[in-house]
Amino acid sequence: MENYRLSGAEALARQIEKEYSVRSRTDYHMPPLNLYGRDGRPVGLIESGDAVIFCCRRGERETELTDAFTDPAFSAFDRDDLWFSDFVPLTMYSEKYTYLPVAFAPEKVRDTLAQTVSAAGKTQLHLAESEKYAHVTFFFNGGEQSPCPGEEDVCVPSPRGIPFDQVPQLSLPAVADRLRDGVERGVDLIVVNFANGDVIGHTTSDVAKLKAAQAVDRYLSESVRYAREHGFHVLITADHGNIETLRGPDGQPHVAHTSNPVALFAPGAHRLATNGALCDVAPTVLSAMGLPQPAAMTGKALFAFERPSKTLLIILDGWGLGTGDGNDTLHLAETPFWDHLMQDEPFAALGASGPDVGLQPGKPGNSEAGHINLGSGRVILQDDVRLERAMADGSFRQNGPILKAIRTCKDKGAALHLLALLSQKSSHGSVDYPLEILRMARQEGLERVFVHIILDGRSTQQGSAPALLKDFGRQLEQIGAGTVVSGVGRGLALDRDKNWDCIKTVYDSLVSGLGVPYGEAEG
Repeated sequence: MENYRLSGAEALARQIEKEYSVRSRTDYHMPPLNLYGRDGRPVGLIESGDAVIFCCRRGERETELTDAFTDPAFSAFDRDDLWFSDFVPLTMYSEKYTYLPVAFAPEKVRDTLAQTVSAAGKTQLHLAESEKYAHVTFFFNGGEQSPCPGEEDVCVPSPRGIPFDQVPQLSLPAVADRLRDGVERGVDLIVVNFANGDVIGHTTSDVAKLKAAQAVDRYLSESVRYAREHGFHVLITADHGNIETLRGPDGQPHVAHTSNPVALFAPGAHRLATNGALCDVAPTVLSAMGLPQPAAMTGKALFAFERPSKTLLIILDGWGLGTGDGNDTLHLAETPFWDHLMQDEPFAALGASGPDVGLQPGKPGNSEAGHINLGSGRVILQDDVRLERAMADGSFRQNGPILKAIRTCKDKGAALHLLALLSQKSSHGSVDYPLEILRMARQEGLERVFVHIILDGRSTQQGSAPALLKDFGRQLEQIGAGTVVSGVGRGLALDRDKNWDCIKTVYDSLVSGLGVPYGEAEG
């Protein structure tokens, strides 16, 4: 096999820098880039008989590419008739993947809010636009893919084909319309996500963030008023922080999640505690509905209600409690209803990051951790904690599905392919995972290991990919295994809105080398 500077990472870094300067590409939207050898052919393509390990965790953004490679009934686009010795998702992206050898399979969460409401014979509506639909369904329901009896799930399409910072209200008007319909129909429990705080919070536009905050404030005010007029109790909270922080310490736009607490409001109710965590929201909802709390829920109700009633839970995605100064979006924006809540309504401050939601200490919250804790009524250990513990105690290197994939490739003379997110702190993954797998491959004597990089651009600063790649390449050389052979932006590879043209572009790059060619082989 030909040798590449820094195991292929240097060549990819140079090409990305060229894409920045010549074509104004961004990390998030980077088109597929494929390493080509001296013979004019792409290097490291995925072929039949090979094994693939998808080194991301979480779920809702990983399913489309996983389906393209593994679903026998896949029909979104024409694809090669490939077969794999193994296709290993790092974590369980969806319960439909029970036929795949998931490396770190989860335990199911039982007695969730949705299950408890359903068991009581009540109706419920779970509502969000597509950017956050999985969070009010799969994650909120403790990893259950199918709705509970009496549960209606509604997905409003998010805008497509236009940068989100150009449509800061997203599909919120349509979400609010469907919420109003649920109130009119008298659904017993409505769980709705307003996506703007997180989706727009990840952009670099201060103007868009201010407009998003104003849009949320308007529809929050209208929804709360309408629901209360129809006899509903209303709870308002968030899953984690994001949009409240405009700038980082370096003065650059802040585009990542924060570790700030979030608020829980219950207008008209009596506050029982001033502090809590996201796991306290489900017990509070059950208290509002007059339903008993299951023993498995270890959270506590933070508000008391005079009488049970139908209940609306509004989750403001990415809407933390900020500093209240010139760096706080929610302080600067025209948000009269939010200002009223903060000034006139008692609220409980909820921990939404780190151990409060089952994450590592100091780690910002994310939508997956937030929603599974909101819906479960207890602290749920997240995949990053489970994986970190496995790496710390050495059990990661004994993982059955990963070891089987490596050993089968060695025995059959096949290649192992790692789909790896180039990030240290994303809720979707870390470079630590492919690096650990590469150490395992080295120990097992497997030589043909190809790394396919997914650039982040959401949890990392735009333009940081080349430096991250060079550091990654140095670690590959120290390990003595792995060649970086392709790169593509997260916006294409980890689509979650059924933009199958994006997934096809990524698939064709990985299988046929149909990406922007780069690289010069060294002898």
